[in-house]
Amino acid sequence: MTFVLKSAASALAISCGVAVMSAAPAHAYTLMDMLRGDRQRTQSTIFMDQAPGRPVPRGADGGSLGGLDPEAPLPKVSGPRYYTYKTETLQFVDTSKFADPVVTGAVADVSASGDAGAEPAVQRRFLAQAKVRANADVAKALEAYYGDSRNPLVWVEGNQVNDRAKSAMAALADVASVGLDPADYAVQTPDIDPANPDPAARDRALTQFELELSAKVLAFVQDTVRGRIDPNKISGYHDFQRKAVNLTPVLKLARMSPDAGAYIASRSPDGPQFEALKAELAKLRAADGGNEERIVVSLDKLLKPGDSSPEIANIVKAIGKHGSETLKTDHAATLAAYAGSSDYSPDIVSLVEAFQQERGLKADGVIGQATVRAMTGGDTNASKIDKLDVAMEQARWLPEDLGSRYVMINQPAFMAYYHNDGKEQLSMRVVVGGKNNQTYFFDDEIETVEFNPFWGVPQSIIINEMLPKLRSDPNYLDQLGYEVEVNGHAVASSSVDWYGSTNNVSVRQPPSSDNALGELKILFPNSHAIYMHDTPSKSFFKRDMRALSHGCVRLSNPRAMAAAVLGTSVDDVAKQIASGQNHAVKVPQKIPVYVSYFTAWPNKDGVVEYFDDVYGRDAYVDKAFDATTKARGAQI
Repeated sequence: MTFVLKSAASALAISCGVAVMSAAPAHAYTLMDMLRGDRQRTQSTIFMDQAPGRPVPRGADGGSLGGLDPEAPLPKVSGPRYYTYKTETLQFVDTSKFADPVVTGAVADVSASGDAGAEPAVQRRFLAQAKVRANADVAKALEAYYGDSRNPLVWVEGNQVNDRAKSAMAALADVASVGLDPADYAVQTPDIDPANPDPAARDRALTQFELELSAKVLAFVQDTVRGRIDPNKISGYHDFQRKAVNLTPVLKLARMSPDAGAYIASRSPDGPQFEALKAELAKLRAADGGNEERIVVSLDKLLKPGDSSPEIANIVKAIGKHGSETLKTDHAATLAAYAGSSDYSPDIVSLVEAFQQERGLKADGVIGQATVRAMTGGDTNASKIDKLDVAMEQARWLPEDLGSRYVMINQPAFMAYYHNDGKEQLSMRVVVGGKNNQTYFFDDEIETVEFNPFWGVPQSIIINEMLPKLRSDPNYLDQLGYEVEVNGHAVASSSVDWYGSTNNVSVRQPPSSDNALGELKILFPNSHAIYMHDTPSKSFFKRDMRALSHGCVRLSNPRAMAAAVLGTSVDDVAKQIASGQNHAVKVPQKIPVYVSYFTAWPNKDGVVEYFDDVYGRDAYVDKAFDATTKARGAQI
């Protein structure tokens, strides 16, 4: 990156992530590595900007800054990495306590309660011989249920599989409707010859089936609530506390339900966003395997207002298909009156601008490839279905109920949305991390708005971008007006040995019109030091592809977002800024913020929109899906 002394703000891209120093090309040690217990490289880890307005370096050993060879390669800071997905460990269910020495007593208790779900013809002792592998939570639930002699079999009655089992199997066969893979939950019905004279073989097959189906039902319930893969095993950019799913009552509730299949299906999320994704998935699957007609718009150059093109007909047709119901209502007259003209007339321009606006594109009426992609759907049905499967999985990582008041940042859409009273009340363009400085995927709570902030320069920028300049000109930061501290003591930039370690060195930019964070930042303290903020560099918001920062989220309308989360007016926010003083104001009530990554997500009208996979993350989720299905297929 090129630095220009007269404008620090225009020279520096914003970096907000936790940085790690290592000599290239060493392994990149990340904060998540440290949290998982790897302490070998903690000496080089720096936590920046942990308190509002002031960077606080930690983990420094107080050693000398000097001593490195000036001819040695410049050190580099590396971000998190993507992993080869490791599936969960499967274990054999401990069936040693499943044999019930008092079968008749257990059946008598069940009969007295009016439950005809168990028959003495199936000897529970064969459960002790069944072989099923499952994850630890599922195994524990199976052992708890079948280890209690008072609990009858769920899926078997007498000499056969019961209707409850058939209902459950039908529900599991339909899990593709909620974005899961039916292969993960498939169970074969025992092939029993009614004329078979060997009751032991029959009972052994039935009890094996009993335990297998219970394991699959429990696995589905766990998966549909929390997701079938662990997001934290995908990459260091994923940071979630996995949901705990109470599996203990599931088998009892399935047995007591008048429709076991309906009960099982009811465990899937039913929030409005998930339901919109589910409905979209059903629509695409019904479109004859993806063979529906696709509208094609072929442009070899930008189409501007006043131009003429034979593609205008396809443009109008595409917007009529993919535009929201609100847009089509607002422009019904234009859509109805269009008679096939090739002129890019003002009414068609207005239609296109409205479409661009609702898709988060630059609403200038100029049609380029980003607009074409949006209006034609961009993807085949097959690729949309894949995006929906991934989105439904990722939706399970978040709370089922996002809340009545929250902020949603969707990185592939390059947009932020403020919801209040269950409705979207504010939306705006954002800039997120570039591919080499990706924004994390996590959720948190907004706590503070800081006005006229200091910018605590992360170690990643100090090392990767400032250090080469500082080695040529040690006065560089002094000339820019930055404040430098070593071990907490203010020093001149020129007095620091920039050939040594920067562990004990902190750099910050005071509030000013040039400050890289602009007028304010909105904090939700997290281990990645990511937050929302203003920026003096407004030109990036005009671009359609806005993965351009070092990781934090730049807001196109920060005053409006600050007013929303503080529950005040934009005028009040302006007064806070006008004071010129650095100060922080706590939000009256913490607000959930979802720093998310969805390549398919419904808009405020419930219409699912599709976005480019700017970081290529969906492919890693797909690989995790494949690994999980393969591992589970080998469980017996």
